[in-house]
Amino acid sequence: MKSTILLPLRWLTTLVQRSRNNPPVPTDQKAYHTSFLPSRFLPPASCLLPSASCLLPPASCLLVLVLSSLLILTGCSSTQSKTQTAQVSQLVFSSPSNPNTFNYPLNESAFSVFGYIYDGLITENGLTAELEPALAESWEISEDQKRITFTLREGLQWSDGEPLTADDVVFSYNEVYLNEKVSTGIRDILRIGETGAFPSVQKLDKLRVEFSVPEPFAPFLRYAGGIPILPAHALRESVNTTDANGNLKFITTWGTDTDPKTIVGNGPYRMVSYTPSQRVIFERNPYYWRNDAQGNPQPYIERIVLQIIENSDTQFLTFRSGGLDSLAVAPEAYGLLKKSEERGQYTIYNGGPSSDSRFVGFNLNKARNEKGQPYVDPIKSRWFNTLAFRQAVAYGIDRETMKNTTYRGLGELQHSPLGVSNPFYLSPEEGLKTYSYQPEKAKQLLLDAGFQYNSQGQLLDGDGNQVRFTLLVKAEEKSRVDAAVQIQQDLGKLGMQADLQVINFNVVVQKLSSRNWEAYVGGFGGGGTEPHSGFNIWYTRGTLHQFNQSPQPGEPPIEGWEPSDWELEIDRLFQQGAQELDESKRKEIYGQFQQIVAEQVPFFYLVNSLSLQAVRDRIENIKFSALGGAFWNLYELRIEN
Repeated sequence: MKSTILLPLRWLTTLVQRSRNNPPVPTDQKAYHTSFLPSRFLPPASCLLPSASCLLPPASCLLVLVLSSLLILTGCSSTQSKTQTAQVSQLVFSSPSNPNTFNYPLNESAFSVFGYIYDGLITENGLTAELEPALAESWEISEDQKRITFTLREGLQWSDGEPLTADDVVFSYNEVYLNEKVSTGIRDILRIGETGAFPSVQKLDKLRVEFSVPEPFAPFLRYAGGIPILPAHALRESVNTTDANGNLKFITTWGTDTDPKTIVGNGPYRMVSYTPSQRVIFERNPYYWRNDAQGNPQPYIERIVLQIIENSDTQFLTFRSGGLDSLAVAPEAYGLLKKSEERGQYTIYNGGPSSDSRFVGFNLNKARNEKGQPYVDPIKSRWFNTLAFRQAVAYGIDRETMKNTTYRGLGELQHSPLGVSNPFYLSPEEGLKTYSYQPEKAKQLLLDAGFQYNSQGQLLDGDGNQVRFTLLVKAEEKSRVDAAVQIQQDLGKLGMQADLQVINFNVVVQKLSSRNWEAYVGGFGGGGTEPHSGFNIWYTRGTLHQFNQSPQPGEPPIEGWEPSDWELEIDRLFQQGAQELDESKRKEIYGQFQQIVAEQVPFFYLVNSLSLQAVRDRIENIKFSALGGAFWNLYELRIEN
């Protein structure tokens, strides 16, 4: 017997915990700038930041340069643009980085276009996290919880007017997401059980698709339904053909050099144009499926302009001048913006602690590339792979000062990969190991591990090598750069020399992907409350397992890669947690995972900032939350006349 499930789905909390529909994304690699995006459209777990908050770049040094940039970058939000589009309702947002692809499964950046152009079978309410129908009008779950049948809405169309049917759903999963020749983080979160099996997907008829799994899988409904559906008619040929090197043509399809008008989606908007380092323009999708209760087509707002503004000072000035409709409020800007709320005709929303994370991590990879060269200097690798060294770093960083200076007190210390509002969070009161600022304890740990100090107070290893390494940080987020500067100073007090390398976001992504780094200050965003959303970060062969990145599909062979026993134990716990449907038992399992991370410190977590966003008062029906941001319900927003 099957039970038809319509909303609300409160009883399903034992089957699937509340989370966003996609895995986390790194704010360094696949991270995304989505404070203005619907939460359901976060990219796959990615670089170092996979939450839904804007990542702001460092402050500019010279006001004259900022003002010059302002004139150049405000583009479509300028007076000229407003004159040209006086009769068109539009919103203007900003992103600190260009999108790195128009091909969703290949995206590795938090700064993307996909939140506007794609839907999944189901979506998530940005206030309650409850699952709601999207492309699928309903679904049925079998009694053994191993099968879900989705029924699509009648008359669905792609943004080019072609029909959207069950064939597109089957294509998206069987030929793209589950295709081992396509390197995508989506596949990681769909692995089931100890065998790593994947769900099977089959068409029942034109409107019905059945997903089945070999064993109960707690995140099944949320993952199966929440991933964007791709157009078979536009992409099938690229999946079935290869280039001269034997690689799927899909891998090079829909890059950012593609005419945006040819990109086919099913979301509320479709792309009109893309000018690198300037803007992306979207128009309302005339074939979108949503209508309001009176039968009026949604979304109501006709145009979205996404300005590419790398510098946070320029973003700030553009917003204050009226050129942007929303701004993720950085801690250093909060005081000034708060004073001007009424005059500036905007409201600053506070959703409490965000779901983002910020951390410092070391490259623990012991492998060698195809040329036999180690990814990490063996001398430094020995330091990084010494537990006492990592714990000493944790005790040596003054996070209270970081919270009060870099974050202006607008944040909380973070101790776990899971946020404090997550129902699976293990608190310090429940036994989670934490690291307070204890520099003397840090030094003693180092001495006990065989390190020593010279007469100048420099830290040396047992062979007399000075402890010196490069600390990588992306330039576009001022608070992260400020945190890195403090980390450099704090580690200097331990005798370590951390050389900062502040570089462009896309370069950071390249270095992380190629394992060409020693230490970095990173972050992940997204993932929601479902712990399994972080599987591609913690799974030893996951695409975002950056601190010890395994060989990935399509890469040249590497030698000597090996996961540690504690990494394999995390693998086991995630598999166990995904199989367990009892919420209390899942909490215990993920509590063990958090304890391992706290003990082994592959990432040492820093400060969790508050979710703050300024939004123009002329935008009606804002329903702000840390989970969904300000624009999760973009389709039902209106602009006041």
